[in-house]
Amino acid sequence: MSATRDVNVANYLKSFSFRENNNLSLLPTGETTVVENLFLQSCHIPVYINEFWTSKQRKASSIHEISYRACFKPQLPRFFINLLTEEGDLVYDPFSGRGTTVIEAGLLGRKVISNDINPLSKILSLPRFNVPSLDELRKRLAGIPIKESLKAEIDLSMFFHPRTEAEIVSLKDYLACRADNGTEDSLDRWIRMVATNRLTGHSPGFFSVYTLPPNQAVTPERQVKINAKRKQEPAYRDTRSIIFKKSNSLIKNLTASQVNNLRRALGEALFLTRDARNTPEIGEGSVQLTVTSPPFLNVVQYSRDNWLRCWFNSIDTQKVETLITMSRTLEEWSSVMGDVFKELFRITKKEGWVAFEVGEIKSGTIQLEEHVVPLGLKAGFACEGVIINLQEFTKTSNIWGINNNNSGTNTNRIVLFQKR
Repeated sequence: MSATRDVNVANYLKSFSFRENNNLSLLPTGETTVVENLFLQSCHIPVYINEFWTSKQRKASSIHEISYRACFKPQLPRFFINLLTEEGDLVYDPFSGRGTTVIEAGLLGRKVISNDINPLSKILSLPRFNVPSLDELRKRLAGIPIKESLKAEIDLSMFFHPRTEAEIVSLKDYLACRADNGTEDSLDRWIRMVATNRLTGHSPGFFSVYTLPPNQAVTPERQVKINAKRKQEPAYRDTRSIIFKKSNSLIKNLTASQVNNLRRALGEALFLTRDARNTPEIGEGSVQLTVTSPPFLNVVQYSRDNWLRCWFNSIDTQKVETLITMSRTLEEWSSVMGDVFKELFRITKKEGWVAFEVGEIKSGTIQLEEHVVPLGLKAGFACEGVIINLQEFTKTSNIWGINNNNSGTNTNRIVLFQKR
C-alpha cells in the first residue's frame, strides 16, 4: 500500500490480508483480521490481530545485519513507514539501538532522527548511511599499520590469538588517532562499525574463539570456562579479511537507489545521545512518525554486556551506566515512559503517529499495552489501537493474550497513537 496522509488506518488494519503466507483458516473467525477490544481509561481500544508482517513477507535489506541485543525485525518499522509516511517525512526512534527504524526509513527515502543514550548506537548506525566503495575499503584496510608486538592493556588471551589481538589493538589505536586528530572519515567510521560488530561471536566470521552470541560479551572468567568445556584455544583470525567479507555481506543486496537514499538522509540526519525525555535538538511538531521499542524491565548490566565493545571504542562504561535509567519495577518504568510520551507529544506533528512496541514481561503475565495506553492518553495522544502481529497461528478460539512462550508463535505488540 502506498502511504497517504488521509489513509483510514482502522479500515486498512481490519481488511488487511497478507495472502502469500498467513493461514487465515486458523484464525477463530476465519476473517482477515480478528478485532477485539481492550477497555481502558473509559475507552474501548481496538485490538487488531493478524499477520501484518513476517520475515518471509519481504526479504530485509542486508544492511541491517548487525547484531544487537533485543532488536526488532526491519519489517516492523517498514510496515508503519509505508502506511503512515510519505517520502521526505521525518521518522524518529528515541531508543534507536542498532538503528533498525532509521535505516529502514532512510532506505525508503525518509528523513531521520536517531537517539539512544548508549553511544554504541551511533557507532553502529551512522556509518551505514554512507555505504563505501569496496575497492576503497580494501585499500584503506591494507594501509592500516599492524604492529605484531602489540597487546591490550587487559588480558584478552581467552578470546583472541596473539596475532589477532595485535591486529585488533593496532586497529583500535589507528581509529583512536584518526578521531583525535580530526582526520576520521566515513571509511574509518565504517571500519569501526564492522570491527565492533565482529569482536566476538560463535563462528570463524568473528575475531574471537567460539563464544556466546555477538550481541554481548561474556566475562573473561566465563570465557575461560567455555574454552575448557569445549577444549578450544583461540585460532588466528585475519581481521582485515573478516571486516572486508562482512562489509561485502552488508551491502550485497542494496540497490543504487537505496544507497543514494541513505546518503541523502544522512545529509539532514540527527544522531543524538540523550535521555529520550529531553531532546531539545528536535523541533516542536516536526516528526511525522516515531517507531520504537523501549527498554523493558529485564535489567541489563551495561558494563557487563558491552565491556569489550566499549573497550575497543574507548567508551567509559561506568560513565555511561550513570546516564542509563534502570527501572526495576513497573511503576518506575511507567513513570519514565510517561515523561518520554510527553516529549514525543511535543515533537510530533499534528496528525502524526507513534508506533510503540511493547515487549513481554514476566513470561507474558503482564500485558504491557494495558500500562502504555494510559501513558499515551495522558500525554495528549489518541490511541488508535493495539496491533498484534502474530506469526505461525495456532488453533485457538481465544488468541487474545497469546505470547512468545507458546509453542509455534512469534508475536509483536504495538500500541499505535496519533496526535490529533
